[in-house]
Amino acid sequence: MSFVTVKHLLKRFDQHTVFEDINFTINQGEFITLLGPSGCGKSTLLRSLAGLHDLDSGEIWVDNKNITAVQPQQRDIGMVFQSYALFPNMTVQENIAFGLKMKKLPGAEIKRQVAKIIELVELSGKERVYPQQLSGGQRQRVALARALVVKPQLLLLDEPLSALDAPIRKNLRQQIKSIQKELNLTTLFVTHDQEEAMILSDRIFLMNKGKIVQQGSAEDIYTQPCNEFVASFMGNYNVLSAPQASQLLGLDIQGKLAIRPESIYVRESGREYAAHISKPTPAIIKNHQLLGNVIRYQVQVKGCEIAVDLLNRSSERLLQPGSKLELLFNLNELQQVS
Repeated sequence: MSFVTVKHLLKRFDQHTVFEDINFTINQGEFITLLGPSGCGKSTLLRSLAGLHDLDSGEIWVDNKNITAVQPQQRDIGMVFQSYALFPNMTVQENIAFGLKMKKLPGAEIKRQVAKIIELVELSGKERVYPQQLSGGQRQRVALARALVVKPQLLLLDEPLSALDAPIRKNLRQQIKSIQKELNLTTLFVTHDQEEAMILSDRIFLMNKGKIVQQGSAEDIYTQPCNEFVASFMGNYNVLSAPQASQLLGLDIQGKLAIRPESIYVRESGREYAAHISKPTPAIIKNHQLLGNVIRYQVQVKGCEIAVDLLNRSSERLLQPGSKLELLFNLNELQQVS
């Protein structure tokens, strides 16, 4: 049975509709990511779930209770913001203990729970330090600990890693995932970073222009985009018109076709290819980008310019602009989109 159920949510600011007809369910212990471009409504949706924005219509149910009209402090929801929102005049220990003091727990119990959560987020030794003396990653861990220590039914994370440097961000997102699994926390995480969503999520809810346009596992959304927006947002798909695709593949294609760059191969002399691989098509390299372990080529082929991703195995693999080659397409991995 679903732990969180959202029904027909609508939110407007004056005449502007931020999101409408939002429906989804979340199982207990699931890690869900709200993914989408800036301005699509994902942060406003998260804040509406927390009770920080009033809804125009719709219902929010958590653990079989309708919390739509419940005050934020009564919803049993923890929230972590991008900006940390720590009390500057309180130490790490005092910041984390704040929610427990509001619940009027005995002092000894507060001390025990705070010590446990400080160890969990790896902040031991920082108990008496003030926020301004911490790094960005440490401050975000304090904010996370403060939300976790009250044991919320639902944890909401609003782009908590976007202000951090890449190495700290990668380390902290793994820590968040580990803690979430250990505590079996039902979690809704907002980001505009596709890689982050794919690494962390049990399921992704992809938003665009105030609507959830597709939901499913990272693999499902990446390999089976439902429309051109999803294909463009979730990767570096080549999206071709029906005439372009038909000419390129020598097939009768109806509608737009999305082709992943890694589903295109360069023909290797003497190698046998399976029946689901297309016949070789002559092409010319226009330019390339070195992306670490991947080389992305822009290739001119039958009047189209497409991206082709190859593993960067050695310097011998790097093909220069003007190089001629033959491309093959994995016909099993072509995706029609609306």
